[in-house]
Amino acid sequence: MKNPTGIGVVMGYRRGSNTQYPRQVLIKVVNSLTKKVDNLVGAKLLVKDTYGNEYHGRVVKVHARGRNNVVIGVFNRNLPGQAIGAEVLIYK
Repeated sequence: MKNPTGIGVVMGYRRGSNTQYPRQVLIKVVNSLTKKVDNLVGAKLLVKDTYGNEYHGRVVKVHARGRNNVVIGVFNRNLPGQAIGAEVLIYK
């Protein structure tokens, strides 16, 4: 793939008061070439775990109006719980 346009950290699953959505993950954007996280909507995501598995996804929307640099990512296969705290590469 190309050079990543940003790096993030998996914060956890998107949750409601009674439900948890394991396909949707909250990602804190730590370093990005774009100034606003609004520009990252539609970007591709890549998470690698310690076993060599790769999880591909995309950014669907911004969480909390982009004030805290958190985006919501949807993955093709659900991320395991061990991936919380893992590094995410963001490709535009």
